Amino acid sequence: MTSHSHDLRTELASLTTEAFRPELADIDQLSTLDIARLMNGEDAGVPAAVAAQLPRIAAAIDAVAARMSRGGRLVYAGAGTAGRLGVLDASECPPTFNTDPTQVVGLIAGGPTAMVTSVEGAEDSEELARQDLDALKLGPDDTVVGVSASGRTPYAVGAVEHARALGALTVGLACNENSALAAAAEHGIEVVVGPELITGSTRLKAGTAQKLVLNMISTLTMIRLGKTYGNLMVDVRASNDKLRARSRRIVSLATGASDEEIERALTETGGEVKNAILTLLAGVDGPTAARLLEESDGHLRAALAHAAD
Repeated sequence: MTSHSHDLRTELASLTTEAFRPELADIDQLSTLDIARLMNGEDAGVPAAVAAQLPRIAAAIDAVAARMSRGGRLVYAGAGTAGRLGVLDASECPPTFNTDPTQVVGLIAGGPTAMVTSVEGAEDSEELARQDLDALKLGPDDTVVGVSASGRTPYAVGAVEHARALGALTVGLACNENSALAAAAEHGIEVVVGPELITGSTRLKAGTAQKLVLNMISTLTMIRLGKTYGNLMVDVRASNDKLRARSRRIVSLATGASDEEIERALTETGGEVKNAILTLLAGVDGPTAARLLEESDGHLRAALAHAAD
């Protein structure tokens, strides 16, 4: 065994996410229902671990939203499960919040191939992280969120260190205390979920915790950017039949207008839900609604207030 592999083995053994639980050594001999109960019980503790980090999560989100309101981008960077979760969260923002595909970006060590196939050595490369970020031409209004269950993955840590050196905002999301990733970032978030049901399988509780936090980061940031009206997705992009039906329902819930009025408003505004709501609630035409929203940086409540002035 080389000294490097011995050091890595020792390091992993010290991580909570990698800890072996002798009391679970015989779970393969339990009934499927009993194993399912055990796993469900493990998962039930994840929200409490996230709750312990809510002040840190909220502070990070406020910082992200401030930069994105100036045109910055949100970039997730991770390897393996962490990278896939970042790509997933980024890919869901355009249909949900009508964001430009370049506004929220998911980087996974090894590139798109790594979404479905393990790319040998990619997660161990800080240089690869630097190259991926340099391709985006990061600026001071951008944010890079490094994601790693262990908190030591070189790709994630390297991404955060490089982004910080370039003046971007940095967030480190890990599932172990005193992690290198959280220490490297301006905003460190450590959701400690404890050892996994299957030793070292951090796609389980750690993956669930990361998914919850990434959901919060993107969703709350978009709320702060005016992408919702109350709890309605008023920036939804109607790209299929289901979303077109949802658009009509959102306009109905926001305005109480008749089906005929809703169809007329959506037609006049080119299917833009936010604009249609504004025409109905403020009694303005499509071009006026577009102007009011532009002057209000896309915030519907502010546009409604301006229309009433």
